[in-house]
Amino acid sequence: MKKRTLVLLITSLALILIGSLIASISNNSGGDVDVSRISFETDSGELSGLLYLPDGAESEPRPTIVATHGYLNSAEMQAPQAIEMSKRGYVVLALDQYDHGHSVGTMDKSIPFFSFWPTSIYDAVNYMYEQDYVLKDEDGNGIIAVSGHSMGGFSSTHAILLDEMFYEQAGIRKIDSYLSMGSDYQWIYALGYELEDIAAAYGPRTAGKIAGTYDEFFFSPEATAQGQTVVEKNYIATEEGQAFLGHPEDPTVGEFYAVGDGQRIIYQPEETHPWNHFSMTTTDHVINFYDEAFAEYDVVETSETGQSWMYKEWFSFVALIGFFLLFVPVVQLLLKVPFLSDTVVEKPKALPLPATDSEKTSNLVMIIFGAFFPALLFTTFYSGVEVGLRLITQINYIMIATSLISLIVAYVKDKQTHMKKLSISVLIIGIIQFLMLRYRDTLIEVSEFFGAPTGNTIVYWALHVAIITALVLVISYFASQKAKGVTLDNYGLKTKVKPIFASFVVAVIAIAVGYLMLFIVDAIFKTDFRLWTLAVKTFEAHHLVALMKYAPLFFVFYFVVGLSINVNTADERFEGIKGYLVSIFMFVGGLIFYLLYQYGSLFMTGTAAFPAEALSSIVVIGLVPVLIIAAIFNRYFYRLTGNIYLGAFINALLMTLILLANTALYATL
Repeated sequence: MKKRTLVLLITSLALILIGSLIASISNNSGGDVDVSRISFETDSGELSGLLYLPDGAESEPRPTIVATHGYLNSAEMQAPQAIEMSKRGYVVLALDQYDHGHSVGTMDKSIPFFSFWPTSIYDAVNYMYEQDYVLKDEDGNGIIAVSGHSMGGFSSTHAILLDEMFYEQAGIRKIDSYLSMGSDYQWIYALGYELEDIAAAYGPRTAGKIAGTYDEFFFSPEATAQGQTVVEKNYIATEEGQAFLGHPEDPTVGEFYAVGDGQRIIYQPEETHPWNHFSMTTTDHVINFYDEAFAEYDVVETSETGQSWMYKEWFSFVALIGFFLLFVPVVQLLLKVPFLSDTVVEKPKALPLPATDSEKTSNLVMIIFGAFFPALLFTTFYSGVEVGLRLITQINYIMIATSLISLIVAYVKDKQTHMKKLSISVLIIGIIQFLMLRYRDTLIEVSEFFGAPTGNTIVYWALHVAIITALVLVISYFASQKAKGVTLDNYGLKTKVKPIFASFVVAVIAIAVGYLMLFIVDAIFKTDFRLWTLAVKTFEAHHLVALMKYAPLFFVFYFVVGLSINVNTADERFEGIKGYLVSIFMFVGGLIFYLLYQYGSLFMTGTAAFPAEALSSIVVIGLVPVLIIAAIFNRYFYRLTGNIYLGAFINALLMTLILLANTALYATL
């Protein structure tokens, strides 16, 4: 084992173990809180979550908080609330909603989105109410708070409505208080409830809402009606906000208002929707709210006045860095094993350097185009923007017609063979794209086979990026590179089956080693590897089944885009760090620019550059770090082995598994 490989291996393991240990200490408040993963059966499936149980709670029941995440997230996103409130002596259940994280829903899913959340929180409340460590008053009312972000906010609101129905029958309430983040009532209305009925359902409870002024989705009925929601908001001034507060005169943000026997409050941090998860301001509002809601229960057991949850986040990030770094020494070691060593092949000869000013300009244009067209087309393919789809469809028709005419002319006039090959290649690519455009709705629809809603839309975009990249590669090869003596050998495409298979096995083993470390960390420390929305989580069996379905499609993207970047940055102009920076730029440069433009406009003017692109913009936030890592892996493993397949296999398998474990996935439909 080379010294450098050993140093990298020890460093990566040290980062994982030290980062996870300190993250765990923050997560369990220095050992004062027992953190465990629990699961329980319900009428709608199986719910799972992280239970934060402070010392002494089993002998002295405590006020309890059931907190949950939003669409496409998991229980771990509630860490700030769970850590801060559990260290103050409260029991907290951070819940995975149905078909998210480790929870599975078996209910009817004919209307998919409405299967996740309507009963998730209340099913968990019913379970927690029966536990000995959960406090009840002398009348049997549960001292349980419900809290959720985004979709979790819908679930929390509906739990209140369900609890009031239960109260009318049983005479007791299981839910004592309520705090939502990043959600209004628009999806509750879809269940058939009216505003005044919702507002009245809070009854004697203490209730609060955290409504970010830059929230991408909610808190402005006018913006929602126009379908352009990424604008600055002022929820407390809306009819809905006023009804929640009991219609006070000139209400003030951050002030409690008495409503009947209860009290209500609205907080409005200057934050976006996902920002709520990673905010000391929002977490301060959470602490303030529960101090008031549970004021009569003297259970606060910490003298600390500051927040400590961020240590868990930062050191989970240290572990995350160690996780990705681990792939370097592990792959290096695997390449020394017989058969697996066949992954290493002769590195393809670089394409000829641009010789003229026009060729240099053309090369620069290609790099810039490669970086920006995926971003320019992201909202078109992800969100199905009609204008963009129509334009792409028209270009596709022209491409098919032109290639078909060129092919006919080439055969009639007996033109050069390479002209025929070019026409046939462009025609095939055009037909594939035509079919994808024609059947878009079917391809992105959630089905028994493809059960990840966001996975479907991301892979649809990724495949279109691969198609356009392949088209550019084909045209560039036949139009200029072939005449310079370039062959498929220069692209690394003339590779035998054995190196391809060996590289696949190397990728599988390396990923298995990485996830083995994750499962060990999860078992010992009850933490994972993450920073904000980028997270490497443990998974269930149905995630592996989904991986086998999605990974081949994502492989097309990582292979084609990775091939294009590798062959265009293989010469001496891109040695060292410059090559990695150019690779990252080509993978994500346009997407980064998109985010800067989108949110820069929102913060400076109050209206985003693309005010209709809410979820798609948030998805881009998560895509950027993933693609940066993919760009680094793609270049490093190609330069290490000369094999264009290894990086693509690792990226396709690893990044797809990260996606599936972090998003909504229907185990059954």
